[in-house]
Order: sequence, then C-alpha cells, then structure tokens
Amino acid sequence: MKRLVSIFAILVGWTLAASAAGPAPLATLRAIHDLTHAEAGKNLPVTFEATVTYRRAGETTLFVQDGGAAIYVWAKEEFKMNPGDRVLVRGKAQDSFRPIVVADDVTVLGHGSLPAPVPATFDQLIHSELDCMRVTVRAQVYSADLVKSGYWLTTHMRLLANGGIIEAYINSSDSKLIAGLLDADVEVTGVATARFDGKMQHTGAGLAVPSFSDMRILKRSERSPWSLPVSPMGDILNAYHVNILSQRVRVHGTITYYQPGSALVLQNGSKSLWVMTTIEEPLRVGSQADVSGFPDVHDGFLALAGGEVRQTAVYAPVAPRSVSWSQLTSSRNVFDLVKIEGQVVSEVRESSQDEYVLVSGGHMFSAIYRHPQAGDLQLPPQKQIPLGSRVGVTGICILENSNPFDHEVPFSILMRTPDDITVVARPSPINVRNLILMVGLLLTGLIGLGFRSWALERRIRRHTAALATLERQRSRILEDINGSRPLAEILEEIMQLVSLKLKGAPCWCQIADGARLGNCPEKTAALRVIQEEIPARSGPSLGTILAALEPLGKPAADDAEALSMGAELATLAIETRRLYSDLRHRSEFDLLTDILNRFSLETRLDAQIDEARQQAGIFGLIYIDLDKFKQVNDLYGHQTGDLYLQEVALRMKRQLRSADLLARLGGDEFAALVPAARNRAEVEEIAQRLERCFDEPFEVEGHVLHGSASVGIALYPEDGATRDSVLNAADAAMYEAKHSKR
Repeated sequence: MKRLVSIFAILVGWTLAASAAGPAPLATLRAIHDLTHAEAGKNLPVTFEATVTYRRAGETTLFVQDGGAAIYVWAKEEFKMNPGDRVLVRGKAQDSFRPIVVADDVTVLGHGSLPAPVPATFDQLIHSELDCMRVTVRAQVYSADLVKSGYWLTTHMRLLANGGIIEAYINSSDSKLIAGLLDADVEVTGVATARFDGKMQHTGAGLAVPSFSDMRILKRSERSPWSLPVSPMGDILNAYHVNILSQRVRVHGTITYYQPGSALVLQNGSKSLWVMTTIEEPLRVGSQADVSGFPDVHDGFLALAGGEVRQTAVYAPVAPRSVSWSQLTSSRNVFDLVKIEGQVVSEVRESSQDEYVLVSGGHMFSAIYRHPQAGDLQLPPQKQIPLGSRVGVTGICILENSNPFDHEVPFSILMRTPDDITVVARPSPINVRNLILMVGLLLTGLIGLGFRSWALERRIRRHTAALATLERQRSRILEDINGSRPLAEILEEIMQLVSLKLKGAPCWCQIADGARLGNCPEKTAALRVIQEEIPARSGPSLGTILAALEPLGKPAADDAEALSMGAELATLAIETRRLYSDLRHRSEFDLLTDILNRFSLETRLDAQIDEARQQAGIFGLIYIDLDKFKQVNDLYGHQTGDLYLQEVALRMKRQLRSADLLARLGGDEFAALVPAARNRAEVEEIAQRLERCFDEPFEVEGHVLHGSASVGIALYPEDGATRDSVLNAADAAMYEAKHSKR
C-alpha cells in the first residue's frame, strides 16, 4: 500500500511539473501553418528547421520553407542569412493574415539548395493557396519603377498575369536593370505573398523576389513605349480594352452609409465594405440588405463595383464603436461606423459638402457631410457649431492609405446626416471676448471713483503708448519685408518685437537648415523656454521661434500670442524673400538648361563693354549653333530634344573657365562670354574645346545621339564696339563656319 502511494505521488509530481513547463514547442512548419487564428494568438512556442527562401538586409522580413509548407518569420535585423541557408528558428507563433512566427533566435546550420519553385497562376495566388511558398509566375510587365521601401529603394513591378495584376517587389535598386522591361513577357521566381489591410482582408497578390537573377525574360516587347505615336489626350480611350472575367458575388450586412447614385457602406460584425453603385432609390441607413456586385480594389482598399442592392424589412442599426484618434490612423477601422470626440477649430461650407475640422489628442482630422444632389434647390443652412465646442462625431472612417504597417495615416469621418455631429460641451465662458467685457465693466466702475481716476488715466496712456510702439515697429518690419533689407536683419528685428511684447524676455529663432538669430541666452536650463513653429503655407516647417521666461512665472495667453505674431511675421518675411529670389532666378536663367538666358547675357555684355572701355581691354564672344537639332526633335520627340539640350549645356560648361559665362539665346543657339581674354588665339582655343566636346556621342533616353555644333567668335573691339555689333559679328562667323561644313 505504501508503495502505491509513493508511485501515485511521483505521477502527480510529474504531471504538475509538465503543466508548469508549458506546451511542447511546435517542431514543423506544417504544424504552425495549420494553426487556427485563435490558436496562433496564444503565442505557442516553436522550434523548427527550414530553408531561407527570401531575406532582405536591413529589414525584419524572412520567408522560410520546408517540404510542402512555408511561413513568414519576423526576424531581427542582426540575424544574417541568405536564400538557400538552412536555419534553426526558435520563437513563438503569432496571429496575422496567416499564422506567422516571431523569432527569438535564428541559427544558420549550413547552406544548401533552394526548394524547387511551384508553377503558380494568378487564381492560386489571389486565393492564397501557395502563401509563402517559392513559386514561378509567367506574366507581362505592366509597369516597373524604383520605389521607397522603408529607408531603401527597391524595384516595384506590376505583372499582368492571366486573371489580374501581381505586385512584385525585387530586392534591387539598380535602375539600369529596369530599362526595356515594359510589356516584356517574363518568368519570375519568388515567394508568394498576400497584400492585406488592417482587418486582415485580402486586397491583392504579390511576389517577394530576392534579385533580378530570379527573373527570366522570355520575350521583349517589339517596340519601345517611347517610340509609340503621340496620342491626343482626349482620344486615349481608343486604345482601351478590358476582358472582365471577375465573378459576381453577393454579400449581406447592414447599411451604415448611403450616398444615392454614388456609394454605400455595408457592415457585418467587424467587416465593412465600400460599395460603388449608381442606384438612387431610397435606402434606409440601419436596414439589412443583400448586395450583388464585382470584387474590386481601389487604392489598396477592398471594394465592390457595380453594386445592386436589395433592401430587407429587417431594421437592425449598427451601434457606432467609440474610438480614439490613434486607433483610426491605421486601416483596422476602415469603412467602420465609429464615434470619436474632438474640439471644433473651424468649419467650412462648400457647394458639395460641409466640413468641420476637429482636434483630438493634439491631432487634426475632418468630419465631412456630403450634400445630397438637390439640383437647383437651395441647400439648407449648415449646422452651426460654436468654435471651441467639444463634439461627438459619428460616421464612416475613410483613410488615404490601406497599408496596415503604416502609422498615423490621415483619415476623415464621413457623416450620414448633419445630426451625426453633436455638442458634448460648449466652449468655456472664460475666453478672450468675455474677459474683455469683464475688464470693460470693471474700468467703467473705476472711472466713477474719483480717487482712482488719475491711476486709471495713467494706465490707459501707458498701454496706448506700448501698443503704438508695437504697431510702429510692426509697420516698419512690413515695409522692410517688401524692401531690400537683408533677411537676417528683418528676422532679428522681429525677435526684438516679440521680446518687447514679452516685457524684455530673451527671444531668438532657429531657421530650418539655417542660422540662429536673435538674443539666445548661453544657459537656458534654469529658464522656462516656450516655442512656436514658424509654419509654411505648404511643405515642412520653416523653423522655430523661442523665448526664455522666468521659471516661476505662470504661462500666460500673451506669451503664446506674442510668439504666434512673431511666427506669422517670420513666415511672411522668409516666404516673400524666397519668392523674390525664385522670380529673380527665373528672369535671369534659362528654365530648361539652368544657364544664363539671352537677357542676362546682354546685360553682362553691356557691363563687360563698360569695363573694357575703362581698362582699354579686350574680351571675346563665342556663338554656338547646334547642327541638325531639328532632326533630334523630329526623330525622337521634344522630350528627348529637351534632355539633349540639357546634356549639351552641361558638357559645354565643363569646357569653360571659372570666369567664363555660358548662356542659351533660344532654341539650339548658345553663346559663351570670355571676359579674361588676352588675344584672339586664346578665344579660338576655347571655341575649339567647345566644338570638340561634341565628338563623344550623347546617351539620352536609351538613344545614342551623335551631335555637332558650328562655332563663331568675335573679339571686342576689333570685330565690334557695341553689344549688337559684337553679337552680329560672332553670329556671322558662326554661319560662315556652318556654311563651310555644308
């Protein structure tokens, strides 16, 4: 009996130890691949061997395969491996579009051969039948471009297969390998991947290709796309031809949004679908409906095209889900009926929609109500929301980007009715307007008190004088902005104005990619530093304005107002000066070749003639005319002609000395001003260099162009004593040289 008790105790101990140790690691890819979404979400341990089929340096993407099973592995950048390596992976399973593995450790066991690729069709890829497997696809190159993936450039190819488009990403940034691939028949070997959104909905088929060596060109296109005849823009539909083989599908859900003649949104549980439809019959938001149409993907979002709707009698409205700004910035809630709170900062009425701009958690988004098509009927007035009110907005979440791995993607809320925006809390009564009214009442009361009248009068005079001083200085700054005063001095004067408004507090600005201007204390750690961004009307910030205040002082509204005023003036000063610089550059330089234009050359010729008269000196002018340039435009098109002119200008500039000037007079005519010339032979030597620089052919847009030029020179004052006479003499010499060639 004692022996049985002992054995029982040992068995119980083993059982408890085994349960404490947790489940045994999954040891095969097949076992991981067959996990359900619920099982994969339990983070089960895995330990398995497999062969690397795709790995990109600098990323966490890793695909492995073993036998007839393959899987995606999230592996740290420091794990170094290459396709064909046999690896031992330890980690945990995780749920995603399909079960994946998050690797804790990857050990390279050796190097072998890659698994044989499986021939794959578009239908197999779009149904994810070969997900993560090494496959071979035959298709036609629809487009080929270099795109940015993270911090690196990669090749993105859209392959037109029998059935649809396959997105292929090739681990290469060599633009030369892309040339000539358009419309070619190719055979591509890579790892089958799926494109999906934040709801893990399948939105397309893809291939992860290790290198261009995994692509074989079966047949190149018979003609380059750049040799096609130019089509009138209004006639391009003459070349349109599509064979639509997509099958009609039927879905069921609750109508959460309806725009007659345009679109509706159908929601069923956690799934939502944008339906494009032309129907205009009355549909009730909240009713359940069946929709028939054709599956489609627009801008990466799953959609249904050609929607036909049959509304049922069941009314079961979907309750909007309360969300935060951060939850809506990925595609996990795309097209869902949601509710979010924010503060109204502006409202805009347009003929097609009403838009409210809101702030939530320090971030902006828009709530939009699209007007129904009312013909000539006058629109009802926009629902007025007091600015500063906290509101609740209900509607459909729409985004600009469906990639589930991108964060902080801009979004908007599409409201169904004007009542989808409701006031939660009105603006606080403590605002600038009410404070002014209270101060006015207080001042009125103080005026009635005789013994306070003198103090009140003095205070008003002081305040008025300060405002007058600020306004005079502000007016002077505005005049300087429109004048020729240096930008740095204007910005320093703006900093002085802000400092004056902040009662003498040190103030300075840091210009983006530029200088620090103003009064910046050496030690700011013991001070309370406030700052305001200098906004640009478009594009990135222009810089920052900062001020150092007493550490014990309380934040005041005047502090932010002063910085905001300075930021507005700084924006005006910087952008006005940049606009002036840009206009001046455009007036002096040729926009195509970025060298001097005819106006600039004539101005410099006049100045050079004046200097030569003062010094009794000489200078040279070289006139250059390209030979047979019209044939380049006629044979290869004006775009190739423009690129050829840019290459010509660049090559000729390299032949000149630092003091020499090159200008484009118009068309295919150029001129070079040689101010530091001692004799005619020196100018002729430079002219010969310009003529010989055309000996080497030009490579433009895949074409090899053999160019040449006719050159003529003139010497001041020997060949002409005025600007026009020097130009005419050089022009005549050039035409004589051109005639001699002929």
